Order: sequence, then C-alpha cells, then structure tokens
Amino acid sequence: MTGAPLLSGVRVLDLTNVLAGPFAGYQLALLGADVIKVEVPGTGDLARQLGADAELSRQGLGISFLAQNAGKRSVTVNLKSPAGREVFERLLAGADVLIENFRPGVLERLGFGWERLREQYPGLVYCAVSGFGSTGPDSRRPAYDQIIQGLSGIMSVTGTPQSAPLRVGYPVCDSIGGLAAAFAVAGALVRKQRTGQGAFLDVSMLDAALSTMGWVVSNYLIGDREPEPMGNENPTSAPSGTFATADGMLNIAANRQEQFETLCSVLGREELLADPRFRTREDRKRHRETLREELELSLRKRPAREWDELLATTGVPAARVVSVPDALASHQVTHRGLVSEVPSPAGDGGSLKVLGLPTHIDGSPVNPSSRPPLLGEHTDTVLAEFGFGATDIARLRAEGAV
Repeated sequence: MTGAPLLSGVRVLDLTNVLAGPFAGYQLALLGADVIKVEVPGTGDLARQLGADAELSRQGLGISFLAQNAGKRSVTVNLKSPAGREVFERLLAGADVLIENFRPGVLERLGFGWERLREQYPGLVYCAVSGFGSTGPDSRRPAYDQIIQGLSGIMSVTGTPQSAPLRVGYPVCDSIGGLAAAFAVAGALVRKQRTGQGAFLDVSMLDAALSTMGWVVSNYLIGDREPEPMGNENPTSAPSGTFATADGMLNIAANRQEQFETLCSVLGREELLADPRFRTREDRKRHRETLREELELSLRKRPAREWDELLATTGVPAARVVSVPDALASHQVTHRGLVSEVPSPAGDGGSLKVLGLPTHIDGSPVNPSSRPPLLGEHTDTVLAEFGFGATDIARLRAEGAV
C-alpha cells in the first residue's frame, strides 16, 4: 500500500524546516493528506542542504530533506512580499491544517498569527512546533535537537556514570516533537469533522521529550529518586541489560521471575536460582553486577547469534545488538515492508529508499505515494488549483512572489 486513505481530502500547508516539523508533515502525508510544502523561493527548506552526500546537498536534495518529504508537493512563496502574502492567503482559504516551526511570533509579524487566522478561518487547525512552546520565559530561544536533549535531562541519564552526559545517537527530540505534532493534528481533525471548529496546537519539543521519558521521570516525581545514568542497565529489574557473549553483545530483559528461571535453565545455571543473592527481583537488583558476572561466565561460551536463536522461543526477551544496516536488512523489518523505493528526484533515472509509516493499516504497510519534490516543482499546478491563471502565475514569478 502506498499513501493510506485515512486523511484523504485533508489539505495541509507545511511551512516547516529541517526535521521536527517536516517529520510531522511526512506522517500526515503517509496517512493520505495532501501536504503542500511551502518553501522560500531559491533556497527552500534548510534540510535541502544537509546530509552525508555533498553532491545531493549541492542540488538542493540533501539526504536530510529526502528522508521526510516524500509524498509532498512543493510550492515556493515569498511571505516577505505583499504579493506572496496574498498567494498564501488564498492557500489558507483552502487548507485544513497549517504546520509551522518558526520561532514563536515570526508568522504573527508577517500577518498570519493565530488570533487573526482563527477569526478568518475558524475551521483551521494551526500547529506550531518549537523548541519550548509559544509561552514561557524560554519561548523565544532557538533550539535544535541536541539543545533539547540537554535541557530535558535525556543526556544526564544516557551513558554510564563515567561517560554521561551523552547525546542519544540520533535526533530523538526532533522525532518525538514531530510525532507529537502529527498526533495532535489528527486529533484536532476529528474535532473539526464533528464540530467544524479548528484548533491552535502549541507543540513544545521540550515538553514532548519529557513526556516520553517514562519511568525516569515518574521515579523522581512519585518515588522522589533522582535518575542516574546506568549505561545499558534497566533500573527496574535484573538481569535486564546488555551482556557480553563470545563475539558480541546480547540484550536480555528477564524482568519476570519465570523468565529468570527459564534463562538460568537455558544457560545451564540452575544453581543461581537457589542463591539468596538472586532469589527475588529486589535481591537481583541489589546484586546486579555480581549476577552479570555469573551470567556472562556462561554467555561467553557461545556467539550472540546462537544465544539469540536459543532464547527466541523460550519466552525470555533477548536479542543481539546489531548495526543500523543489519536492522534494516533483518527478516522482520523486511517482512513488514517499512523500507520502500521511490524514484530519485535527481533526474538520473535512479531510485532512493525511504522509511514508511510504522503502522500497518488494514493489514498492509504504508509507504509514500510519490518521491520527494524538487524545490517549487508543483508551484504552477497548485496555484492553478487555487484559481490562479497562467498570466497571474507569470506575473507573480516576475515579481519574486513565488
């Protein structure tokens, strides 16, 4: 399945840049929305210049852009010009959703603040994604993923006591912020369908990051225990962490008593069950390092893959620690159809691989309906849909409005 029909008929204006906002728009496009990416003429989304392939970045097709903009249409509009603002006004009149991730106040200064738009377009769902949200003492501060990782406390609990604070190895806060935005938009669209009422969605990446930190936060809020970095250990149970084998690392999460008993049986270490240091979950947590040493005496006798295969059918949660290429090539990910190929926008006849929706709909995977767009590729088509004639479009282009 390519684009899913869940949001068919919904039109989204995507004014976002780089990752958090574009990722939100990408999820909506995968769900079937018509996502119109509104970009600055000449330069477009900054992500067009970002990524590991310098030549693609030079062409305005940076890998960072290609990763989360398939299935969208690109139009260029100069919001700093009077004519460009008139174009955008007409786009707004036909839109269900507006997503932007400028610093709070930027669109308001251009004449498109929420208070004005709410009066003129009462059914509009306006989603603003920013580092800190639109209110509060830090609302105007700039923020990228790493800034939010630090301020959320994520870095303080990542790594070992010796290596922390440590950045998570991918832009987790951008991704979480994008998912939070897409989720909120979907909810607002349900209310819009029922009542005709739009919404102002104020998404804070900092709030979103903290809201996903689960037991790290609740152990402090409820248990009054300040979180500490524990490396690959799970503070709620033992053995639950990453263990050395003969040739690599194996994650084991034997969090339940019966799982620990089964693990000891598979390892041939039934005597550990009678050891008073390991009898209960709390006993094992108090002696987690000693337990690790005992388990690794057995685990180091076989490769990680063998232990993975032995434990896979026992009910004990366990699996190898693998690389990103290995994860993408795994039988499970391949079976689910998460990765799909779309034509390359570079015009070389090639293709590129992108990730689809992490949810199957009606039993099928969901992938983008079209390739990532060239900058302004759909300007003429989209403007024509909104009532601009060929003469109007030529004039707008001559004036630098599009």
